Amino acid sequence: MDFLTSNSFSMMEKSMDFLWTKQTAILDNIANAETPNYKAKYVTFEEDLRQRLNNASRRDGKRSDFAGAIRESNVVVAEAQESTRMDENGVNVTEQNVELVRNAYQLQYVMNAMNSDLRALRTAIKG
Repeated sequence: MDFLTSNSFSMMEKSMDFLWTKQTAILDNIANAETPNYKAKYVTFEEDLRQRLNNASRRDGKRSDFAGAIRESNVVVAEAQESTRMDENGVNVTEQNVELVRNAYQLQYVMNAMNSDLRALRTAIKG
């Protein structure tokens, strides 16, 4: 199996996409913390990924089906329905700042894992 299309590498790519989209949503939330009627955004892809993996396992259970399910899963950005203030703004700035830091650490971790795998591949190619 090709290393760059393996399940683990596809999952790391999808994780980077998810984390980057989440970072953007968090920054939008913080920027609009004083905007009346603004609803906080949240990002997910777990539900779609779980559904696609379940469908793939029901078909054949082949590794290629799982890789395709991972690549085809979608990152979903949605608005929260609750409001935290009288002006109907749904942003809790403290919570968003904590998520921003957590997300940055997760991005760093996934990027380091991808770099490590690519470094190993480069070493194998060079000999």
